Amino acid sequence: MPRFFVATPLAGLRSLSLPDHVVRHVQVLRLKEGDAITLFDGRGGEYQATLTAIAKRDADCDISRFDDSSRESPLWLGLAQAISSGDRMEFTLQKGVEMGVSVFQPLMTERSIVKLAGDRADKRLARWQEIIVSACEQCGRNTIPEVLPILTLKQWLAAKPDGDAHLVLSPLGTQRLADIAQAPARAWLMAGPEGGLSAAEEAAAIGGGWTPLKLGPRILRTETAALAAAAAMQTVWGDYGA
Repeated sequence: MPRFFVATPLAGLRSLSLPDHVVRHVQVLRLKEGDAITLFDGRGGEYQATLTAIAKRDADCDISRFDDSSRESPLWLGLAQAISSGDRMEFTLQKGVEMGVSVFQPLMTERSIVKLAGDRADKRLARWQEIIVSACEQCGRNTIPEVLPILTLKQWLAAKPDGDAHLVLSPLGTQRLADIAQAPARAWLMAGPEGGLSAAEEAAAIGGGWTPLKLGPRILRTETAALAAAAAMQTVWGDYGA
């Protein structure tokens, strides 16, 4: 069944004129009056609805039922990802949503190829949030992960984010997930850009309390590393074994 995000609070509504972006999707999918759709507003749960009218620029629906369903992992996972180039960052965000990442922190690092500031950064953040919403529509999540404002690695380390575990991916790391005896309720994972973090950046992270994590003997690309680690963390601590 097609799923759509709407920013309008849906609690208590019996009918709704769908926003423009949903109308476009309805038309692309060639949905018809009487077709069932699922709506969610990011405030938890989802709403079952039926299309009642479709015009060239408008579409209406009746909301019939609220399902208090949650597909969030018991592991709260934040991903601090160094900004990568091309479509790599978008791929990481999209698949990170599917992996259950709770919040994304884009980082500017020494080896980041893409440099963002001002209006360009604002537009990229808006684009990334759109990608996250679309990924939630696809994978069934009813809570929208947030993309935080871009920070430099120095700013991020100084912020000292809350969490029970702070792991930084490093080919020099010796710590394995299996070596962490107690499963964290909240964990942060940090991943470098193409070329990885510099030696000075790794040292600063480790000095700031981040544990260097090694996934295995092979060097992973930036768009692979964080996702592989997130999947492993969900397997060990989250809901992949459920």
